[in-house]
Amino acid sequence: MFEMNPVIAVLVIVIGVVFHEVAHGWTAKRLGDRTAENAGRLTLNPIPHLDPVGSIIVPAALVLLNAGVVFGWAKPVPVNPYNFRGDIKRGMMLVSLAGPGSNLLLAAGGAVLLGLFMGFQGFQQFWEAIRTLPGSFLYALIQINLVLAFLNLLPVPPLDGSKILAGILPGRQEWLYTLEKYGFVVLIVLLVTGAIGVYLTAVVLPSFQFLLKFAANIARFFGS
Repeated sequence: MFEMNPVIAVLVIVIGVVFHEVAHGWTAKRLGDRTAENAGRLTLNPIPHLDPVGSIIVPAALVLLNAGVVFGWAKPVPVNPYNFRGDIKRGMMLVSLAGPGSNLLLAAGGAVLLGLFMGFQGFQQFWEAIRTLPGSFLYALIQINLVLAFLNLLPVPPLDGSKILAGILPGRQEWLYTLEKYGFVVLIVLLVTGAIGVYLTAVVLPSFQFLLKFAANIARFFGS
């Protein structure tokens, strides 16, 4: 992985968190809840979604400090599960899955575009491509969206993984809702101790390498 331009990193974070939140709201709407739509949050316009600290300041600071991991967040999309058609627990699980799922799709799409870019430009190595503005943007799109996806899959409230876990396990899972009061503290502890970094390295790095190989195969096909 290479050192990212802070401007590109922030731009990709904004794209990633906006798609993430819109995916939550869109899925909720499909299940019968129009709360996000009525709040004007089913738009790709970033302004209604951005949290100045989580969407801009934190990711830029992480890049400038060379923290080794880049992430951010947006304002949570409002969801009222009591408007869902069918099982509320299953509905919340699906809504929660949609956010990380959208980031994985963005990462995969970035790999396809990077492969096409390399193939049509005749680049043989990734370092040649990522020295260009389009190449560095697509490289960051893959990397950062993988981080956003896997970070949000952690089963720690208020991250999506806690609601996904609650949807999988039988019963009401009251302990997860109780833990939500302390979730931010738990996340800080995991971050400070380096546990999140170890976890993300273990899951993001192989996924990143897989998508780069996928991009390389696309480049070879279209560059031949």
